[in-house]
Amino acid sequence: MPMSLEQKKAMTAEVNAVAQSAHSAVAAEYRGIKATQMDSLRAQARKERVYLRVVKNSIARRAVEGTDFECMTERFEGPLMLAFSQEDPGAAARLVKSYSKENAKLVPKFVAISGAVYEASELERLASLPTRDEALSKLMATMKAPTQKLATTLNEVPGKLVRTLAAVRDAKQAG
Repeated sequence: MPMSLEQKKAMTAEVNAVAQSAHSAVAAEYRGIKATQMDSLRAQARKERVYLRVVKNSIARRAVEGTDFECMTERFEGPLMLAFSQEDPGAAARLVKSYSKENAKLVPKFVAISGAVYEASELERLASLPTRDEALSKLMATMKAPTQKLATTLNEVPGKLVRTLAAVRDAKQAG
């Protein structure tokens, strides 16, 4: 059933609003994927806070105008599904990467981040970005390491003294 002009405008506005606030985008070809498989992909995307939408290329071109993802317009060809990372820059890439391993019919075409388009081969690098929690834990571990080493070193001085005195005591008792 064809969409009315009002529906097209609403979809364009919706995708544009998402693209304005998104961190990264992944475009993947979904040809041959069954509706039930697409539903499970959408459910997984909702869980991971990824906006997933199948949009006609002409609507997608209009929707990304004025956003960081305007650079993608020339590459919209064929049936594409757009995945936008809302909170975590690597979330959409991780979602598409993991689902394309399960279903070979989902083929990543390109990724976009910070106003630049990259080949699908860069999907792996984007997917390997740490989540916010992982990045914070790495930062905290890095910040904690020097103080922990200092405390261990300072604690070692009295510990060594106690072990030396115990060894002297044992030697006197033995001899």
